[in-house]
Amino acid sequence: MRIIDRYVTKSIILIFISTIFIFSMMVVLIDSAVNLDEFIDRKVPVEILVQYYLAYIPTVLVQTSSLGCLIAVLFTFTNLNSQNEVIVLRSAGMNFWQITKPALCFGLLISCAIFLVNEKYIPLAESRIRAIKNENMILEVDRKKKKQSKIKNLTFYGLKNRLYFIDSFDPNSFDIEGITIIEYDKQQNIKEKTHAFKGSWTGLAWKAFQCQVTNYAESDINKTRIKVYQQKLLDIEETPEDFLRQRINITSMNIRQLRKYISRFKDSGATRAINNLKVDLHQKIAFPFGNMVIILVGLPMALVTRSRRAGTLISLAIAIGIGFFYYLSNSVGLALGKGGLFPPILSAWLAPLLFTSVALYFIHEKF
Repeated sequence: MRIIDRYVTKSIILIFISTIFIFSMMVVLIDSAVNLDEFIDRKVPVEILVQYYLAYIPTVLVQTSSLGCLIAVLFTFTNLNSQNEVIVLRSAGMNFWQITKPALCFGLLISCAIFLVNEKYIPLAESRIRAIKNENMILEVDRKKKKQSKIKNLTFYGLKNRLYFIDSFDPNSFDIEGITIIEYDKQQNIKEKTHAFKGSWTGLAWKAFQCQVTNYAESDINKTRIKVYQQKLLDIEETPEDFLRQRINITSMNIRQLRKYISRFKDSGATRAINNLKVDLHQKIAFPFGNMVIILVGLPMALVTRSRRAGTLISLAIAIGIGFFYYLSNSVGLALGKGGLFPPILSAWLAPLLFTSVALYFIHEKF
């Protein structure tokens, strides 16, 4: 590695570590200040609080890595440019890609690291956070009294080898809108499919309204029997509490688990739920590469910023602006994908592709 590459890489790493540390401290301070009354009321031990916030570190790293990378790169190259060191490098015959190679390599390395953390540690961290919070920070009385909003697109795997797809579930009244239940036999062939427009909990069982039950013959899948009911008590053992406990949490699943989960739904007919899960799957793949993309966008701006006095403020403003528009574009893309307007893969990769195109165009025009 050349001396200039070591110099630039060292600066980027130091600023990145400092930025992540500051973000982590801010998360701890803000969260502890917001929940201080509850911690005191529940008499949560200090060692439990330490475990709780340590479990947050992987999540903070994933959520702030893109902005941390961008700030580190912008500060480093803005400083180089303000001291005319970039002019010296270009006079020596180095082009844009040669000058920025340490930053691009760093971005690629961080992207791979975030991908690994997402796959290996985030599911464990999310489970650990929920366990600590439920065991030490939420009283059972508060849990029952707390009002919850309706849950959209509830999907989970239940008893008797059944898959549940629910459009809307109200945890307060236990009312259901749009329910599909797929029951499989031991060979994973569809045995029975139940569709209902609405459902409600009677206190002992689930009652479905405008219900259609389709039974499939074991010998011939094409020979089916369909029955329609205005009202029907469903023969399922899950209670409303089971629905809440067993619902899928995407953050607690890695790519392999989520892909396997989606594959079980392919013959269910719940196209909306499957589409949403596919968007989440592609987002898990695309998200880590945002670190590389956001650096590529910020580098040209850093190399054209030459103000010595305002270099730091300008770099910070550029980082916040790029980060804001990137996450806004990403959110819009995901919303369009879950709304069915874009294919799942395009919705997840919309922001990376858009910002990469803008960055390459800017680099081509300016350098």
